[in-house]
Amino acid sequence: MSTADLRYRTRRSSDLSKHPAEVFAEAEDHPVTVTRRDGEDLVLMSQREADGRARLLNFAAQLITVTLDDEGSLGERMTKAFPWMLALSLSDRETCAQELVDAARASFATNQPHLAVAELTSWRETAAAIAAGLGHDDLEWLDLDDVQTVERP
Repeated sequence: MSTADLRYRTRRSSDLSKHPAEVFAEAEDHPVTVTRRDGEDLVLMSQREADGRARLLNFAAQLITVTLDDEGSLGERMTKAFPWMLALSLSDRETCAQELVDAARASFATNQPHLAVAELTSWRETAAAIAAGLGHDDLEWLDLDDVQTVERP
């Protein structure tokens, strides 16, 4: 059994009618397959889980579009699908592109949409911060030898 298969639990439809709170609580943690004698099995999952899967499929569609283009580097092609990447430096665009592809592969291989979605969100927020002018100031680091302890009020 693969790791992806372990995320689904199976419950009978009678469990749903006899112990709904238990089945609903289980569905908040992971999708639950509800088996039925009189029809096709159903899957019960949280809206968060369904939204994550939808975002992953949308991301996959964008990645497929990028792979169909054969002009330029991966980072250059990705800026067409993700224009926010233009706020990143050239080297960061290449790093971002490769990390997004790697996260997508990991998400598909493990059936964990949040891996790709989190990576995409992280890079997009980084680009937004750079575009807003954040990160251009030199940081002033404290010298730990000069730190003085102050009494509590």
